[in-house]
Amino acid sequence: MSYTTNRQPQGTLKNDETFLREGLIAEIVAINDYSKFLSITENKEVKEVFHHIMEEEKEHYGLFLEALRSIDKEEFELYKDVDEHVNITTKNNYKEYYNTKESKAYLLTHIREAIKGELEAIILYEDFLKNTENDEIFNIIKEVTRDEKEHVEELTKVLIILDKDKYGPL
Repeated sequence: MSYTTNRQPQGTLKNDETFLREGLIAEIVAINDYSKFLSITENKEVKEVFHHIMEEEKEHYGLFLEALRSIDKEEFELYKDVDEHVNITTKNNYKEYYNTKESKAYLLTHIREAIKGELEAIILYEDFLKNTENDEIFNIIKEVTRDEKEHVEELTKVLIILDKDKYGPL
C-alpha cells in the first residue's frame, strides 16, 4: 500500500505486519496534519483540542510500532541495532509545529479535514479488525479506533460551536 494518491491507501492489507505499517503511516499523516493545524490556529481552545488529539495520535504510533516489533523479528532486530548506534547527544525537546504562511482564515476547513482523516482511519482500522486473528493486535486496534471515534466527536463539537451554519439536527 502507499499514499501516492491524495494520501489514500492503495492495495490490500494482506497480513498483520502490513496493517500495522499502514496504521503507522496513517498516524504520521495525522500527527503532521495536527501540527499544521496548531500552527495556523489562533483560537486557544481549538489549539488545545488539536494538541490533545495530536498527542493521542503519537501514542497510537507508539502502540502500532511496538506491536509491529513484537511480530516482525527483523524489525525488532533492526530496532535493537539502531538503538545501539544512533545517539543524539544534543537533545532538545522540539515543539516546533508546521511552519506555514497559509491563511488562518480556513479554520473550519481544517477542522473538517481533521474529521475526514479520523473517519478514514476508523474505516481502515475497523476493516482490518475483521482480518486479524492476533488478539493483542485486535485489542490495540479496538483501543485506537475508540480514540479515533472520540476525536470525531471532539472535532464535531468544535465545528458545531464555531460554524455559523447548521449541520442538520446537530
